[in-house]
Amino acid sequence: MLPISLSQPGRLAALPPLSLYIHIPWCIQKCPYCDFNSHTIKSALDENRYIQALLTDLQTELPNIWGRTVETVFIGGGTPSVFSPEAINALLSGVRSLLKLQPQAEITLEANPGTFEREKFRGFKDAGITRLSIGVQSFDDACLKALGRIHNSTEARKAIESAQNIFEKVNIDLMYALPNQTLEMARNDIQTGIATGVDHISAYHLTMEPNTPFGHTPPPGLPHDETALDIEEIVHQSLAEAGFEHYETSAFAQPGQQCRHNLNYWQFGDYIGIGAGAHGKISYPTHIERTTRRRHPQDYLAAMQSNPFAAIERKPVAAEDLAFEFMMNALRLSAGVPSAYLEERTGVSIAQVASQITQAQTLGLLESDPSRFVPTEHGKRFLNDLLQCFL
Repeated sequence: MLPISLSQPGRLAALPPLSLYIHIPWCIQKCPYCDFNSHTIKSALDENRYIQALLTDLQTELPNIWGRTVETVFIGGGTPSVFSPEAINALLSGVRSLLKLQPQAEITLEANPGTFEREKFRGFKDAGITRLSIGVQSFDDACLKALGRIHNSTEARKAIESAQNIFEKVNIDLMYALPNQTLEMARNDIQTGIATGVDHISAYHLTMEPNTPFGHTPPPGLPHDETALDIEEIVHQSLAEAGFEHYETSAFAQPGQQCRHNLNYWQFGDYIGIGAGAHGKISYPTHIERTTRRRHPQDYLAAMQSNPFAAIERKPVAAEDLAFEFMMNALRLSAGVPSAYLEERTGVSIAQVASQITQAQTLGLLESDPSRFVPTEHGKRFLNDLLQCFL
């Protein structure tokens, strides 16, 4: 790759769209497969203290995004629905007072299917949530038990039905290649999800992440690799036959129902990340910066009360990493992105990575369309090999 100057002023002619990610790190129970920054609730939550910390956190970021409009908000976790509707309302009211929020902003909240959370759905809608993402994972009670989930299939169905009566947009998360899961069980799971009528399904292959109980001791009965691939094919084929577009590696949506917030990630847009362990990406005319908040909730809370800036690590993206970071996001999208986005959102011209593009096309991993960067079917299956061309 040709050298890229970080010092050249005005490298980005315009800044990309901006989103806001808010992390609430608590769960009723930590799942054994989860490597997210989440913590089991061990005592009464001080919701107000954490909300105030989040708003303080957001205030520290304002000088870096001043005047920019926020187009999407995503409240993730953890399990954000453990917070009360009143707390979520206070949070979003504070956000609106500090930021310029687009009138039609997509505002997503992650929720669990339990009865306790389901009773709060109306309150979340009244607080301003426009899209609910429900962590179902499976409709099979034996699979749910093997995953360490605390809800059952009946609660999952009731949660989806309740959400659909309240929210315009409802997403469900499902996992496959589960312990002792057969091809028929996987087919029933995905067909049940489709039959609920939701317009967006995120379907994930269960993975043994390091530093998790499953990563340390995998559960018995995991499908062999060939069976897991067959299960994946059934999941993808069932969704395609039902009219779902496979628009991102693990995301499927009916036409026009893609998650706008996640699309902004993959299209190398900007996002403010607030909350314990949250990550962010902010562009400036001359460089791009990654941000990370302190990971442990108590450390984060203490810093936000005493010295907020001490809780935030800021790191410019090295010039030689820009093309790779862009591709690492953009090539997760089945339809790819306009090739013009590379220079618009990184300052790297196509000419500077021409040899890498040619290599990826020669290997059959990247389409030859000059107007877009689009992975081939082979490239989608071997995404790491495709990304290696730009590393």
